[in-house]
Amino acid sequence: MGLTRAKSLLMVKDGLTFLDVIARQVLRVRRQSGVRLPLVLMNSFATHDDTLAALDRYPDISADVPLAFLQNKFPKLWPNDLRPMSWPANPALEWAPPGHGDLYTAIVGSGMLKTLLDRGYRYAFVSNSDNLGATLAPRILSWFAARRCRS
Repeated sequence: MGLTRAKSLLMVKDGLTFLDVIARQVLRVRRQSGVRLPLVLMNSFATHDDTLAALDRYPDISADVPLAFLQNKFPKLWPNDLRPMSWPANPALEWAPPGHGDLYTAIVGSGMLKTLLDRGYRYAFVSNSDNLGATLAPRILSWFAARRCRS
């Protein structure tokens, strides 16, 4: 996308970033419902440190699982022959994050899925950080849990 930092750190309203809004939503749902509700982010190698640093403003956001896990990274390829690109001066430029579709392999490969399951979590609400219209609805989650819905 050409950004120099995580998209979640873009200002969206009244000096708040996407991540600020999300953190505040999570904290509000925790207060209102009294339930364990972790915030777990899937970051790329390029956004991980900035994202965690931004969450330092919310000391109560930590939960019983890590705040984030890393998605995989893939080599950038030359379009003409599909050979891996090489930048000896800055090897970090040789890699690309795979994007949202990496959720399933990254959550398993990172150990985050096992950690969540070991801590008793059975449901996950998944949304892109820039989709602030998608919010956790405890009423819908309760419906799934009451019916013991499983995928």
